Parts: sequence; structure tokens; C-alpha cells
Amino acid sequence: QVQLVESGGGLVQPGGSLRLSCAASGSIFSINTMGWYRQAPGKQRELVAEITRDGSTNYADSVKGRFTISRDNAKNMVYLQMNSLKPEDTAVYCCYARIRRVGIYKEYDYWGQGTQVTVSS
Repeated sequence: QVQLVESGGGLVQPGGSLRLSCAASGSIFSINTMGWYRQAPGKQRELVAEITRDGSTNYADSVKGRFTISRDNAKNMVYLQMNSLKPEDTAVYCCYARIRRVGIYKEYDYWGQGTQVTVSS
């Protein structure tokens, strides 16, 4: 089995910062891309940022220059540093990872349970 567990969400004022973390654990052989999606009430889920194993990154236009994604391959973790937060960043943030499990040739996407980020004064 594989588990992804997020932490670091919460309530922050506009202009503030939060750092999300996501730890992958279980029978993991290798992890390819890791990333973060978010979904606000009444809106479609959207990709926030993703990072490949070699460190190449991709960001949604709405977060470029404010959010930074990083990962620690040795710890199977991915992070999202969120600065200059805006009320429109309020959403449930979920991490995902494309993982090859031990003994299984194919890669599959695994998801965390999500963490709430609320930006409000």
C-alpha cells in the first residue's frame, strides 16, 4: 500500500504565507512527478504546481511568482511554499505522486486526503 499525507494547512491573513508538506510512504520503488492540486467550493479542481524527479517545475499562471514547489527525493516528500496569499487561494489542497510500487512495473497516481487553506482577514 501507498499513503500520501499532507500537513501545514490553516487560516492565514491576506498577504501571509503557509508551507504545505506531503509525505509518501509504503511499498514505494520510485516516485516520478509529484504535485499539488486545489479545489475551491463550486469550482473545478486545478493544478497548482508539479515537479519532476529531476526538479523541473510547472506552475499555474495564478500562482507564478508567489508559490514555490520543491521535493526531497530521499524522504519521498513534496512541499509547497505559498507566499503573498490571496483570498482566492482559499481551497482544499491535495498532493499527488506518480509512483511505481515495489514489484509492480506500471506507475499509478496516488492522492492525499487534502488540507484546507483559508485566506481571510
